[in-house]
Amino acid sequence: MSTWLGLDPGLSKCGLALCDQVAGMVNVAAVLSPEDCLAQIQIWQVDPGLEAVVLGNGTGSKHWQQQLIALGLSVHVTPEAGTTLAARSRYWQLEPPQGWRRLLPEGLRLPPRDYDDVVAQLLLERHWGTELRRSPGLPLLRLKTSRER
Repeated sequence: MSTWLGLDPGLSKCGLALCDQVAGMVNVAAVLSPEDCLAQIQIWQVDPGLEAVVLGNGTGSKHWQQQLIALGLSVHVTPEAGTTLAARSRYWQLEPPQGWRRLLPEGLRLPPRDYDDVVAQLLLERHWGTELRRSPGLPLLRLKTSRER
């Protein structure tokens, strides 16, 4: 089994990156509420099965670490320092800007969506010391907005 999960914990939303370590690919990305995040992890624990979780050491990480260990998962805690800014830059590598955004200098570009999933991917990349790829059209599970509920 080579399926790992990157988890960027947060109080209102969490970033997830489900990855095949052998292929070096992110298979699914998500930005979910903490409750939906836990439910999704339990689903992925069964199918496709998780070898381990790389957890950022930021907000709420101790609580997440306890929950993941209680599920029987192997947890590797990784420093999150600087990941938010690094993820903004990495976002534009993964999703090249279109239209008028191409004209802005990278430092002025803000991604058009929450990018906590990219932070989760960076946590995996830092843990392994290698860059992961994403296929075009990668599924993104996301928080429902108040209009969608």
